Amino acid sequence: MSEVSAILLAAGRSERMGAFKPLLPFGETTVVRKCIQNLRGAGVEDIVVVLGHRAEDLQQAVDDLDVRFTINPDSTSEMSTSIACGVRELLPEIRAVLIALTDQPAVPPDVIRAIVKEWTSGERLVVPEFEGHGGHPVLIELRFRDELLKLDSGGGLRSFLRAHQEQVRRLPVNSAFIARDMDTWDDYRALHQEVFGVPPADRESTGPSNPDSERDSLN
Repeated sequence: MSEVSAILLAAGRSERMGAFKPLLPFGETTVVRKCIQNLRGAGVEDIVVVLGHRAEDLQQAVDDLDVRFTINPDSTSEMSTSIACGVRELLPEIRAVLIALTDQPAVPPDVIRAIVKEWTSGERLVVPEFEGHGGHPVLIELRFRDELLKLDSGGGLRSFLRAHQEQVRRLPVNSAFIARDMDTWDDYRALHQEVFGVPPADRESTGPSNPDSERDSLN
């Protein structure tokens, strides 16, 4: 695992959610901390968190977890820009990177370990899939580093993987959470209920009625 890093994308504005997604409660912690815990639970020690919107708040919220940070100055940009920001921060000894999303806090560590194991077995590009649906985190060997720095802003990672489809290992996994994005409040509520058996805190305390969350929804 010392040769594998993770880039956790957390620069967005959470506009469809109507609340700042990374800092929403998730069980006994928050969405972003759970994402980091899952990566660490899989043995991934080096994690670069790409910040953007409310960068200072987010950094303070996870600063004790010994992660590294980089800033995407345009929080409205496509994912490709954040990926490039993260790739530029990777250490020289790193040979492969996991691209992880902050809105997927339920991906279990054993799935992440299985993805990395495919790389150690010789695969160069690994995409987890559940019942035919691809998801994240995606593992990319850094022989493709230059391409990751120049991803097309329209097609992004999807276009990159399509261009190299003959080298992509689509790995069946036993978790639907690899493809469960948390874009809206209903998505968040349903995911929390499924994972923990209870809904999250009511919308009045953590949703758009919170003054900070209202600013998010208007930006």
